[in-house]
Amino acid sequence: MKTPISASKQFIHCLLKPHKPPTTTRIRRLSATPDSTQELTQSVITQLHTTDDWTTDPNLNQQLLSLPPQSLLKITRQFETSTKALQFFHFIRDNPSPSLHPPPLDSIFQTVIDLATREEDYASIVGLFNLSKELKIPLTPNSAIRLISYFSRVKKVQLSVLVYDELDVDAKTTSVRNILLDLLLNSERFDDARQLLDEMLEPDARFPPNEITLNIVFLVVLRRNWVNGIDDFIGLIPKFGIHGVLPDKVLLTRLTTKLCRSCKKDIAWVLLHELMKFGKVEAAPCNALVSGLAKERDYKRINFLLKEMKGNGIKPDIVTYGMVVNHLCKSRRVDEALDMFKKMKEGNDGVSIKPDVILYNTLIDGLCKVGRQEEGLGLMKQMQPEDNCVPNVITYNCLIDGFCKSGEIERAQELFDQMNHKGVDPNVVTVNTLVDGMCKHGRISNAMEFFRKMQEEKGIKGNVVTYSSLISAFCNVNNIEKAMSLFDELESIGSLDALAYYSLISGLTLAGRPDDASFIASKMKKAGFGMDLVTYNTLIGGFCRKNKLDKAVEILKDMEENGVKADGVTYNTLISYFSQNGDFESAHKFLKQMVIDGNVPTLVTYATLIHAYCLAGNLDEALDIFEEMLRSSKVPPNTVMYNLLIESLCKRGRIDHALSLMDGMFQTGVRPNTTTYNAMLKGLSTKNRLQEALRLMDQMTNQACNPDYVTLEILNDWLETVGEIEKLRMFVQGYQVSSVASSSTT
Repeated sequence: MKTPISASKQFIHCLLKPHKPPTTTRIRRLSATPDSTQELTQSVITQLHTTDDWTTDPNLNQQLLSLPPQSLLKITRQFETSTKALQFFHFIRDNPSPSLHPPPLDSIFQTVIDLATREEDYASIVGLFNLSKELKIPLTPNSAIRLISYFSRVKKVQLSVLVYDELDVDAKTTSVRNILLDLLLNSERFDDARQLLDEMLEPDARFPPNEITLNIVFLVVLRRNWVNGIDDFIGLIPKFGIHGVLPDKVLLTRLTTKLCRSCKKDIAWVLLHELMKFGKVEAAPCNALVSGLAKERDYKRINFLLKEMKGNGIKPDIVTYGMVVNHLCKSRRVDEALDMFKKMKEGNDGVSIKPDVILYNTLIDGLCKVGRQEEGLGLMKQMQPEDNCVPNVITYNCLIDGFCKSGEIERAQELFDQMNHKGVDPNVVTVNTLVDGMCKHGRISNAMEFFRKMQEEKGIKGNVVTYSSLISAFCNVNNIEKAMSLFDELESIGSLDALAYYSLISGLTLAGRPDDASFIASKMKKAGFGMDLVTYNTLIGGFCRKNKLDKAVEILKDMEENGVKADGVTYNTLISYFSQNGDFESAHKFLKQMVIDGNVPTLVTYATLIHAYCLAGNLDEALDIFEEMLRSSKVPPNTVMYNLLIESLCKRGRIDHALSLMDGMFQTGVRPNTTTYNAMLKGLSTKNRLQEALRLMDQMTNQACNPDYVTLEILNDWLETVGEIEKLRMFVQGYQVSSVASSSTT
């Protein structure tokens, strides 16, 4: 099969045969004025369009060859097809002109190429490119741009490169290089693109880069997520400055932002500092870097950058300070944020900036988040109307939220009254904040009354957050009827979402009504809302607490069928309640499935099983699980677990095993507490093993483990009976005996 290039050669040679010179033996040179030349040009154009074979018309040929170069170009541009234009090119090339100026063959050929690329005939265009090489007609920069652009569109990158390589040095202009550079970058031929760019960036480059070159590099870097190579191209950007080409603030800001989001803040840092040397960097890209550094809490470099901005004449603006203050507040470094705020206002860095309402709100919110709402209130009083900076609804919402969270509901309501007096209209966030605050601090009736008042007087209907707070609150006080009424009200206004369903499901479950909660869950699924892991775990826990383990298993199956994967909470709940009910077979089945699903058994998992086996009197099984945990698990036992086993062993008279287990506590780095010693001392007293008891008493003293009244009750009768009451007196001397007995809670 012939290649496209050979096919194009055949096309050209079949179409065009060399033309013989005109039969006239002598052509008279015309001496013409500009007007007469224009008239003659227009006449020739008319004849060319009306004559079938103009090459055989001697008179027309004579007129053609007497025209100046500009007229020949004008005539070429009048042809409708590249075929006719190429025929005209061959005629001009094959017939010597008597004109003092040689015919502009390269420009005429460019026009042929322009027409061919518009027609988008691939074979014809390849043929023209090859013809230019055969006839040694140099391509003009515009011709090259046309060809490279066309071959780029048809995904023939190598042909585009070949066009560039065939150009004369003078034709490899910046515009031509830009077209090829864009093609190479978008074709991911990064090595070739880098080589081309390096040539343009040479200090004495004949065709240096321009703004278009820089934009090409920028847009490709911004558009693509390169894994490798991006650092190299970004490193070239400062070299454009040598040629007086620098990025505008929009592109530089976008690039800096992208670098920071891609965890390449160091590259952004170097880039901006290199560009600062040219004195053209503005505040916007620096702000993007500040934002990236603030997210990493790199305040040391932020402060350094602010100093460098000042040194380079880059004035920080309100956005700069706002970003720093915002991130400091989010990091709970409120004092540093206040210090930055003070410097900004006083102009300590040489730039005095008036804060706006956004900055005030950021600081006030930060203060309230760390429980310093009184300071936030003082800061609000600094907001000045003459600076067009007055508290708005966000300001009040931040303060109201702060006072609500600290339980100062009256202060929050005072602020609400103040904002109304000042003409600041509350919004649904204001209402939700106060309703939630009242509910959480036991003022459910006040919350309900306030909500109804807002509905009537302010037209604030409330949203799912409002209703969810009230539903949860009424469920918590076991007023299920009122919670259901609110749920129905929310459903009637068409605002139900997953949060509302979850609030009611959770509330009903906590109120001990898992069947009702399950009914709401079924309604939730019918409404098109999927249940999440937390909701499923809530229901499973509710049914387990009611000892409805079969229902809990049904919920687990439904959970699996709906693609929600059980977690450690799910399995620990099931293991706990099944083992408490003596169904150890099911408990172990869940433990096995827990591991299969990739959930690592926790201390709670093991403690639950051990406690259940101890309660069931199956102490050996409990000890086996304990040994298995020590041997194969990365979960270390704690004091509670040891106490549970030691107490169970002592109750069954297995004192030596209990003492051995207590020695193991020290080996695993677990410190015995008063409960541990009480269990051991009680066990030893039943066997009258006095010496071990006295050793443990000394051990308690050495470890500063205070006895409690249980300890004294155990020792008092026993030591008095055996005549060792003096040892008890010495034991308790200097101790502050706890009035509360220790407990072995699990």
